[in-house]
Amino acid sequence: MSRIGKNPVTIPSGVTVEVKGNVVTVKGKLGELTQTIDDVDVKVEEGQVIVERPSEAKDHKAKHGLYRALIQNMVLGVSEGFTKQLELVGVGYRATNQGQKLDLALGFSHNIVIDLAPEVKVETISEKGKNPIVKLTSHDKQLVGQVAAKIRGFRKPEPYKGKGIKFVGEQLRRKAGKSA
Repeated sequence: MSRIGKNPVTIPSGVTVEVKGNVVTVKGKLGELTQTIDDVDVKVEEGQVIVERPSEAKDHKAKHGLYRALIQNMVLGVSEGFTKQLELVGVGYRATNQGQKLDLALGFSHNIVIDLAPEVKVETISEKGKNPIVKLTSHDKQLVGQVAAKIRGFRKPEPYKGKGIKFVGEQLRRKAGKSA
C-alpha cells in the first residue's frame, strides 16, 4: 500500500472539500481550487479526506499517492498559501513591480517585463547592501512554482561567480575556475 496515499488529509477549520463525480473542489479563505481525479475514490468523512484505490494495478498505485498529495497541497494552499522567494545575485541586477507587472534588470540590453497571473501576488524587496528579492505568494502551489521557475530561467545562476537568479536558501555547486 502507498505510504503517502493511505494517510488521510485533515481538513482545517474554514476549509470545505466537495467531491462531485471525479472533480474535487477545495474552498478556503485564500481562494478556491479544483482538481479532476480519475482511477481513485475520494471520500470526505469526519473532517478528513480519504483516498482509496480500486485495485493493486501499477497505474492505480501511482495515482493513489499522487492525488492524495495534490489534495493535501490544495488544502494547505487555500488555508495558508505558498511562498517562493527569488534572490537576484549580480552587479546591477534590479527588480521592481507595479501591481502585477514585474520589471527585471538582469544585465541584458533591455529590461524584462512580465505580466503575472492575478492569482500570484508579487512583492519586491530592495535593501541597500543586499541582493534584491522577489517574493511570490499564491494559494496554488503548482502555479507559484511554475512562475518562479520561469523567472529563474531568464538568468540561471552560473557556477563560477554565482551570478543569476536563485531561490533563497538554494545551495549552488561552485567551480574553481582556471588555475594559472
